[in-house]
Amino acid sequence: QVQLVESGGGLVQAGGSLRLSCAASGSTSSIAAIGWYRQAPGKQREMVASINKGGSVNYAESTKGRFTISRDNTKNTVYLQMNSLKPEDTAVYYCNARNIWTDSLAWGQGTQVTVSS
Repeated sequence: QVQLVESGGGLVQAGGSLRLSCAASGSTSSIAAIGWYRQAPGKQREMVASINKGGSVNYAESTKGRFTISRDNTKNTVYLQMNSLKPEDTAVYYCNARNIWTDSLAWGQGTQVTVSS
């Protein structure tokens, strides 16, 4: 089994930055990709960014140029650097691990990001 723990959320003013961390434990060798998702009140959960074992990354259009996903394999941790934050980035952010068949292995508990205007 895989366990994920997010950290790094908080309250920040518009234009500010935050870095989220997603630490994986357990059967980490089964992880093919980790993605960051977010869910705002009353909205569906949406993908923010993802990174696979080969290092390929994907971003939602709304976060391109502002967010950067990266990983530290020695720490089994994936980061989401968020710059130029906007009030519409306010949401609970989750990380998700998937295997090579894109099956979901685990979700983290979520971390709240609040951007004030």
